Amino acid sequence: MTLPLEGLLIVDFSQFVAGPYASLKLGDMGARVIKVENPDGGDLSRRHYLSGTELEGTSTLFHAVNSGKESVSLDLKTHAGRDAALKLAESADVVIQNFRPGVIERLGLGYAELCKSRPGIIFGSISGYGNVGEWAKLPGQDLLAQARSGIMWLSGNAGDGPVPVGLPIADLTAGSNLAQGILGALYRQARTGEGALVETSLLEALVDLQFEFLTTYMNNGEVDPRRAAHGSAHGYLPAPYGVFETANGHIALAMSALEKLSQVEGLEALQRFADPDDPFSRRDDINIVLRGAFAAKPATEWETQLSDAGHWCAQILNWRDMLQSKHFKTLEMLNQTSPRLVNSPLRLDGFRAQRDKLGPKLDANGSEIMREFDL
Repeated sequence: MTLPLEGLLIVDFSQFVAGPYASLKLGDMGARVIKVENPDGGDLSRRHYLSGTELEGTSTLFHAVNSGKESVSLDLKTHAGRDAALKLAESADVVIQNFRPGVIERLGLGYAELCKSRPGIIFGSISGYGNVGEWAKLPGQDLLAQARSGIMWLSGNAGDGPVPVGLPIADLTAGSNLAQGILGALYRQARTGEGALVETSLLEALVDLQFEFLTTYMNNGEVDPRRAAHGSAHGYLPAPYGVFETANGHIALAMSALEKLSQVEGLEALQRFADPDDPFSRRDDINIVLRGAFAAKPATEWETQLSDAGHWCAQILNWRDMLQSKHFKTLEMLNQTSPRLVNSPLRLDGFRAQRDKLGPKLDANGSEIMREFDL
């Protein structure tokens, strides 16, 4: 099949996760992605990942987010390197970068410079905190962006301190947002020929991710979300909602009417809460009863019993359980070649892009690219 972005050239100056994740998404849809790296080691994510797991001497992180891309090394500290980078960028449909604010302009590769020779270019930019303000020049790193966004107070239980999300959630959401913005700009370009500067930041991505909670907070007199004492999962929802340990394993219970839930065998003690005046204020009391009840049977039994009664619940799986489940296997999200990689989450006309290639070796395509673009 013809992928929607086939024939599109992306020149990607970004590194680590956020920018490369955006170009990975666009590559899944058929775009050709040329990764511009410095000759001295290339993208820092090639080696700055301490899991101890490497593929062909390079970190698994690098391969996961750069599958199928090409690499050319250019020294942007030299006139020759910058001239070659400019010429390459002028040949692109899309340019992506995630330097600190002002750096790409000082290199002579900013949007305004490229527009002089390539008026319809689409320029995607990710920063840590935006281009203006007192945080603008601070390091744009995922954990630090989480720390400044308020999101660390949403996970964990009431007695915990701030709990970071255990994924680079700022990087991933910022990358997804940039890819979405670039797709919108490409659609406008196809209709009008007009280019675009598409910008986002790690902080803006995290604020957008919290839009539900922040909307509540800004309209309830700025009352903070309150985490439950145990098994907390949502600071603004009443019980029953959360994670509970069972006799064997854990179970997640979503919103259910207490009156109906109290009719389930083993949960009759909930009847005294069936019509509480304020189910939110009594959330911890309800959860204590649930914790005691769920300890009587394993998670698999509770999931079957509750599901049969029409309640939304799920046994909590680890990666091994999830990957080995029959349902997950039907999705075919993992390629079957070695090394194993995670495929695209999108299906287009029933087709899922296969991420079955490793990230490129540093400057793997350098000589061919130099000839092709006469750099």
